Amino acid sequence: MKRILLASLLFLVSSYKLQLPATLTIMTHDSFAVSEEVVKSFEEANNAKVLFLPSGDAGAALNKAILAKDAPLADIFFGVDNTFLSRALAADIFESYESPELQNILAEFKLDPSNRALPVDYGDVCINYDKKYFADNNLPVPQTLDDLTEPEYKNLLVVENPATSSTGLAFMLATVAHYGDGFTDYWRALKDNGVVVVDGWETAYYTNFSASSGRGPQPMVVSYASSPAAEVVFAEKPLDDSPTASILGPDACFRQIEFVGILKGTGYRALAEKFVDFMLDRQFQEDVPLQMFVYPVNPNATLPDEFLKYAQTPEQTAVLSPEEIAAGREQWIQAWMDIVMEPTAFSIPAIILSILVGALLIVLASFAVRWFYKRVNKD
Repeated sequence: MKRILLASLLFLVSSYKLQLPATLTIMTHDSFAVSEEVVKSFEEANNAKVLFLPSGDAGAALNKAILAKDAPLADIFFGVDNTFLSRALAADIFESYESPELQNILAEFKLDPSNRALPVDYGDVCINYDKKYFADNNLPVPQTLDDLTEPEYKNLLVVENPATSSTGLAFMLATVAHYGDGFTDYWRALKDNGVVVVDGWETAYYTNFSASSGRGPQPMVVSYASSPAAEVVFAEKPLDDSPTASILGPDACFRQIEFVGILKGTGYRALAEKFVDFMLDRQFQEDVPLQMFVYPVNPNATLPDEFLKYAQTPEQTAVLSPEEIAAGREQWIQAWMDIVMEPTAFSIPAIILSILVGALLIVLASFAVRWFYKRVNKD
């Protein structure tokens, strides 16, 4: 009798475990977004729980995934783009998976023949401008990269540091594609013309850009060709037109493609495959534009009206192959740093500045002590 009860108990426990939803962890960059109802539909169809793990900017998130290679933090990684694709593949963090949904994806987005990284979305990194600023100042909008070095646009452009921002890296790569080895001369000219550099896209767009909530001093910012659509969608009051637009001249924009991959060591390989299929299928693909303001790679996905009306598409984007980026990325970033971030003739070296600040604090402290001493003796 005891054996029967024990066997029944073990059967009930095992049955309960089988019914528990498996938890699938998706490591992403901080800009990842998806509708709750879309995720819920996957969870219900697969008796699963999906957990998202935001891990910083695309570059920072990838670094974390690589460092955790031997003890992966997640089952899937989403967000590596074509500027860092070679680094992810060289680190060998992904398992190969030829999703049946790949048959619907255009060949131009399939940059990894081994199918370790599968394309999910794309967007064009371009310079956005504040329409009102240019109209109020009767200033023509620059049309090309060369125009940005003209004196009438001095101090009007904010960009992101390519060493810390994937958006900044994409724009720097656009200048490499357009000017070749001469891209360093171009950045010297931009620096002489007062280009402003910040660490990341959020600071550039929401603090420095004059057409954003920050109402900053720069009317031009490195962002996305889809950002004008976002301005309409998220406007506090309904808008008939976007307050911003993009500069779409030849090679002025760089196309970013984002990928997803199954991380080596996952304990949920079959479920991970299903989620990758799900990301490439129409439901997820049609959710992408108004969540992350990028384009779906599945041509069968229907674009929302806001994208069709306000998002812009350049005719000639700057192009560099993953192999070219892999070979030159670190060297280009260092060259950029040496030019753009070098101290100016009037700047004070950091070590001297820290000494001066320390000395000033000592002087102020001594004055405070003397004042306190006199006050006590007076009383």
